[in-house]
Amino acid sequence: MTAIQIYTLIVLILLVGLTYWAGYRGGLIDGRLDGIDEGKDIQQSDNSEAIHNLRLSLDQARNNHKQLYSHYERALAASKLGEPARQTLLEIAEKLRIAAETFSAFRTGKKLERDSLALRDQALAMAILLEQTAQEDAA
Repeated sequence: MTAIQIYTLIVLILLVGLTYWAGYRGGLIDGRLDGIDEGKDIQQSDNSEAIHNLRLSLDQARNNHKQLYSHYERALAASKLGEPARQTLLEIAEKLRIAAETFSAFRTGKKLERDSLALRDQALAMAILLEQTAQEDAA
């Protein structure tokens, strides 16, 4: 083997080594980039899942708020009823009593009499509730 062949063999070995090293380094860099991208994807999916869960919680909180607000509005409307409403209910109850007595005189008015008496009882019950509310407000 001549000196030129030996130098050529050394150069070829060095070129193969450099090519192998460049491929190895390129593979490491590509693997690292793929790993970073995969980690970001996993983190983003975790974040999107957390965001989705937070949105669900927000929707539930909004629904609960709507329900509580409707309860509040009804309670507020009920608390505004006072003595005038109680007097009106008592007047309605009296008129229903008169209507029930009138219907009892007719043979076919028995159902109307029962309905009038039932409505009178309900009106009296509401008046009693309003009276209790007025007493609590006074206390």
